[in-house]
Amino acid sequence: MNSPVIPDDLILQAGLLAPRAGYNLTALPGLRILRSETVLEDVPVLYRPGAVFVLQGAKQGFLDGQVYRYDADHYLAVSVPVPFRMGSLADPARPLLAMYLEFDLKLAAEIALALDTLEGPVPTQARSLVSSPLDPRMRSLLGRVLGTLGDPRESEILGPGLLRELHYRVLVGPQGGALRAALRHQGPAGRIVESLARIRESYAARLSVPDLAAAAGMSVPSYHAHFKQLTGTSPIGYIKAMRLHEARLMIARNQGSVASVAAQVGYTSASQFSRDFRRHFGRSATEEIRWMQDHLGEVT
Repeated sequence: MNSPVIPDDLILQAGLLAPRAGYNLTALPGLRILRSETVLEDVPVLYRPGAVFVLQGAKQGFLDGQVYRYDADHYLAVSVPVPFRMGSLADPARPLLAMYLEFDLKLAAEIALALDTLEGPVPTQARSLVSSPLDPRMRSLLGRVLGTLGDPRESEILGPGLLRELHYRVLVGPQGGALRAALRHQGPAGRIVESLARIRESYAARLSVPDLAAAAGMSVPSYHAHFKQLTGTSPIGYIKAMRLHEARLMIARNQGSVASVAAQVGYTSASQFSRDFRRHFGRSATEEIRWMQDHLGEVT
């Protein structure tokens, strides 16, 4: 069993802040606590840019043949939304408790720019996912965040500073240079990051790889190569995953029937959507929503 990230009393505090299965909102914007009591295997996920700190239990991410650990000794940072597969260890007696920080991209870019000004850009390759060891300062910070969340007055007054410090610690961590390189939006990786933002804004439209490559100022082969290097998947595979994950959220939020949601995310055939959905998530849309309700709670 892994040693705890923080003292037992603060793990208890995390449990109190996350009384129900799934994601529990906290008093700090962009910060949620996940509670899970079930072993999960090969679950498709698409995280927004941010960081995941496992307080109890363990998770692993799988992308393009690489394994990313985030457990009692490691945290996961995500620089761009990227679809990957996930597994986790938990049980009712010792539930998985994890803190999810969604990056304030404006704040993260501000800190990255300040670091580059002070130290110069770190010559490293941009990466979408990085797993970093938890050092004593990060462990201490997580404890202070949990302690503050237990007091509404402290959350209001001290919370913004702690969120800024969380961003800072991730960006100066062992793999922070790879994240800062992605945030810098320079070079081929920067153009791919900008292309991902374009896909995110118009995933339901008719997107062609030649058009995306041209907008990025790249040849199609170069665009494919750099896209795969950053995201671990092809442009077409990424667009399909984005559509399916968005559809999953829309169906869970009762924003239309399966057929109407399929059309809203860019599918012209509801039957093709159903086939792709089952292939990606391993369940029909109805089965997947029931699974989400059981394991993730309300979807916001």
